[in-house]
Amino acid sequence: MLYFLFSASNEAPDLMAEFICRVGTPSGEVITRTVEAPGAQEARARFESQGYRVFSVTPPKASGVATITRGGRAGMRARVRAGDFLLFNQQLAALVRAGIPILQAISMLRRRATSARLRAVLGDVEERIRNGDALSAAFAAQGPIFPRIYTASILAGERSGALDEVLARYANYLRRGVELRRRVRAALAYPLLLLLASAAMVTFLTIYVVPRMSDLFAGFNTQLPTVTLIVVGLSTWLASNIWWLGPAIIAAVVAFYYWARTPSGRLWVDAFMLRVPLLGTLLRQLAIAQAARSLATLLAGGITLVESWEIAAEAITNRELRRRSATTLPMLREGRSFTESLEAAGWVPALALDMIGIGERSGSLREMLEEVANFYDAEAEVRLEQLTSTLEPAILLVMGGVVATILLAIYLPIIQSISTAAGR
Repeated sequence: MLYFLFSASNEAPDLMAEFICRVGTPSGEVITRTVEAPGAQEARARFESQGYRVFSVTPPKASGVATITRGGRAGMRARVRAGDFLLFNQQLAALVRAGIPILQAISMLRRRATSARLRAVLGDVEERIRNGDALSAAFAAQGPIFPRIYTASILAGERSGALDEVLARYANYLRRGVELRRRVRAALAYPLLLLLASAAMVTFLTIYVVPRMSDLFAGFNTQLPTVTLIVVGLSTWLASNIWWLGPAIIAAVVAFYYWARTPSGRLWVDAFMLRVPLLGTLLRQLAIAQAARSLATLLAGGITLVESWEIAAEAITNRELRRRSATTLPMLREGRSFTESLEAAGWVPALALDMIGIGERSGSLREMLEEVANFYDAEAEVRLEQLTSTLEPAILLVMGGVVATILLAIYLPIIQSISTAAGR
């Protein structure tokens, strides 16, 4: 998809505005061009006089990246899976680089997509492009299915005429995110499995084994140890009340799950997670790496810093950190430096602020943001290893102690009975 910039040098700059026009060429190809003109009618007339068929003219009031990429049919469908989305972008970048027209490329990828959800989305995108919409507008119209950083990157690529480079850069950005999520899941899989197995063993011993051993203990003529009395009493109470206690626990878990999905619930959970030792530091490192990489991707596409940060801040998944970052955007619009604005948020690490400050003063902010993202990705991996190496022995110690207590409560009366019988 090509973009060309036309400007009339004999008109006053303050009377000109930039319009994004979707036009059809005499050969039948649909392209997008930008033009500076006093008004929409003048922009339309300029293209029509050159033999183009004008499908749409986007007015300047909606030409901002943050405005164009906002909106759509929010909440209608869930987002496409990250793996399918990554594969689609890699293929789209290759097709655009090979010179395949956008409409043809989207049609080809729609037919080859293995995900039914992605096929449906691409079908709507293809139809919108046929009706004259730009690729970025077609994706933005899908609402929350695609992140705003994606539609903003495409819009920047359309404006600069380097759509293939922007798509390749975003595919690399997406690949890093997918790899990071896979590493987190792989690192947490074993501790979670260990926790579930230990919990299942403790539940089995507490509810099934211990209450049946209490019948054996009733035949002993000796005083039962204190630990046995406590464990037997607790197990008997749980076994006799499991029919209402089990559904109550399930209902409480379900209620907490749905409450945690509300805005206030999500904010509370995210704020609580930041206060957990090791986990809070890990979440901050992941957040600064994600925000820095998102911002670098947008700046590389030629989007202004203010609009880039407005969009990149949405990449911060922790809502408490996102809430703290809300003070940054007004300060940027007031003309404050980016480093000063980030410092006001109160959660960005000092080292990251120093690195960003150096990049901002030297005019290499984008490159320094990429360095920040790479550095904190590596730091997050180290912190993740520390977290998992701490979780595994902690789970073993706690659950092992519980199991040992239950077994001790079972065998102590038996050993005591045998010792008493031998003494006689």
